[in-house]
Amino acid sequence: MGSLIDEAETEEQPLDLKPLHSLAPMFPTPPGYDVVTTGSSDPPFVYITPIQQHPGPAPASFDGPPPGFCSSPQQQHPGPAPASFDGPPPGFCSSPQPPQQQRPGPGPASFAGPGSAVPLKATPISAAFPARRPKEETSDEDYTPASEKRKPSSSSPKRTTKKARQAGDSTAATHKTKGDSTAANIKHRPIRRSLSKGLAGWPSTSDNPREAVEAAMAMFDSLRRRMLQLDEKEGLGRRADLKASVLMNHNNLRINQLKTIGPVPGVEIGEIFFYRIEMCIVGLHAPSMAGIDYLSAKFAGRDESLAVSIISSGGYENVEDETDTLVYTGQGGNSRRKEKHDQKLEKGNLALSNSASKKNQIRVVRSARDPFSISGGKVYIYDGVYRIEDSWMDRAKNGFSVFKHRLRREPGQPDGISVWKMTNKWKANRATREKAIVLDLSSGAENLPVCLVNEVDGQRGPGHFEYVTGVKHSRPLNRNKPLHHCECTSVCMPGDTNCSCARQNGGDIPYDLDGVLARHVPMLYECSRDCHCTKDCRNRVSQKGVQLNFEVFRTGDRGWGLRSWDPIRAGAFVCEYAGQVMDEPNMNMDVEEDEYTFRATCPSDKALRWNLGAELLEEKGADATAERFKKLPVVISAKDAGNVARFIKHSCSPNLLWQAVQYDHADDSYPHIMFFAMKHIPPMTELTYDYGIRGAPPGIKGKSPLVCNLKPCFCGSANCRGSF
Repeated sequence: MGSLIDEAETEEQPLDLKPLHSLAPMFPTPPGYDVVTTGSSDPPFVYITPIQQHPGPAPASFDGPPPGFCSSPQQQHPGPAPASFDGPPPGFCSSPQPPQQQRPGPGPASFAGPGSAVPLKATPISAAFPARRPKEETSDEDYTPASEKRKPSSSSPKRTTKKARQAGDSTAATHKTKGDSTAANIKHRPIRRSLSKGLAGWPSTSDNPREAVEAAMAMFDSLRRRMLQLDEKEGLGRRADLKASVLMNHNNLRINQLKTIGPVPGVEIGEIFFYRIEMCIVGLHAPSMAGIDYLSAKFAGRDESLAVSIISSGGYENVEDETDTLVYTGQGGNSRRKEKHDQKLEKGNLALSNSASKKNQIRVVRSARDPFSISGGKVYIYDGVYRIEDSWMDRAKNGFSVFKHRLRREPGQPDGISVWKMTNKWKANRATREKAIVLDLSSGAENLPVCLVNEVDGQRGPGHFEYVTGVKHSRPLNRNKPLHHCECTSVCMPGDTNCSCARQNGGDIPYDLDGVLARHVPMLYECSRDCHCTKDCRNRVSQKGVQLNFEVFRTGDRGWGLRSWDPIRAGAFVCEYAGQVMDEPNMNMDVEEDEYTFRATCPSDKALRWNLGAELLEEKGADATAERFKKLPVVISAKDAGNVARFIKHSCSPNLLWQAVQYDHADDSYPHIMFFAMKHIPPMTELTYDYGIRGAPPGIKGKSPLVCNLKPCFCGSANCRGSF
């Protein structure tokens, strides 16, 4: 991609000064990535038109959008900005009024006036990803759109001649070394990837808005993880998140594409995002870089824009100390690559000024440091809707004038950023956790203490059990068979054909640099104690143990549950199911009375679909079939000895999946059972997995008749089966 830019300087280049339909963000198509389209041969595009404000009480000063507002297309380019900014407009500090805009000229032929749904045809941006060794991904890296790249004019004879000369030299060199460079050229040629035509029409909408959002997020992250895995192996460029968004955008897999004031259907307050592009995909915040999202309306003889969402990500001097107020700085004038200047009352700044007087709701996204990203990434938290209660001009630390807006959170909303501030305080000092019974249930066995909390009743804790961090076997395993091991001298590297551990995993390193699982497979092989690689090898994740701050808490009606004080991203390791491995002689025990038993039944449908993106890359996708997962007759009892996993409850809509992992012995019949996150999990969210409904695993059925009995389910999810 082009060079990265600051979020502080995100100048949008106008396509025309005439009224425009709002366009969804168009992203460059990486070379070698095919786009499957269904319909006309015109370049793919998406357009957005505002819809009605989300229902809810509004103050007397704002009774909804003005007439014609919700039917008019978004994003009319504002009139010419003044040459310099000499201060705020009259009345800005108390009740800023939008300045008179230059009246735009007639619209294009395809524009039918307010309310029209006829889109403008827009050619997607095209730019090349640099072919280079992959670097660490960061969740807050912004990239320069092609509209900001000044392409050389075709009328420039000097540049044209130079370009032609370079092309000629390249052609001559190619012919000269044709005999000995073909293999090298093929090696660096990117593999073509596309959405298979059979699944390109995968439904991105649902009658349940929440399910639609979760499905879109799952599709994106599955594509991103697998693309990153393949790109690293092939030595291609980074930004797998951008490449995944290209496929989703061009195949119409984004949702909530109509901009709206107020809440977005299916996006819950407290929802977390590890990539800004994720917010574009679900319709929470459309710009992929700009911190202010806005739409325009034409009424009262002028064009006026209103802000619909803002992101506070640390690029400006915002004040975020409070959980119900935010002092937000306008955009512009703060670029590291351009000369700094006073902010101008245009685009997003003008929209915020108008919203200050109209008092419309504005979605607010805050950010925090990702505690587990080695590349210094961020986590974005949707904090609900706010309204601007005051606006003024101020002078920034760099000496230039900036717009300031104080926003106040609407009352009666679920907790958002306040949960983060609360858990950060607990992590700094566990003694500040209210209603804590025991500060470390593991008694030092885990890497981090496990807090025991009861905010419901007088129970002082679960029944007695021995806290262990691994599994115990009733009989010695076969140690005669040698362990798999690699000869890597430092760490296992993607694309290293000599790494036997990679070959054991189908030619891939199963984790990325942040320890995120790429795909759900029947058996995952981590590096063993016999491997020559170091302990810091990226193929040693789950064997290092728990890295999260857990708390065991009392639920209202289901006993004790488990949740984390940390955010957990999709694919991250959570914990192992520790306990006693049940062998053949012990199968006749009455396991129906043992509520702390893991049975390796076939993974849930959601767990099997976790690889959906990988299958869309036209791979066979045979790794995630129910038949292959049925081959593990694993039963682990944590009744007398176990760890935090014994408190993970069942849910028909789980947020965890289990993965068989092998690293310390050669008998694949007794793998470790590791739990990984199926989706992004905000702090203080209960952790659950699907216990299954198929009864006993293979080899056990008939030996314990009670094992197949089902129990009533109280998970409370919208898709609850009623039993498990």
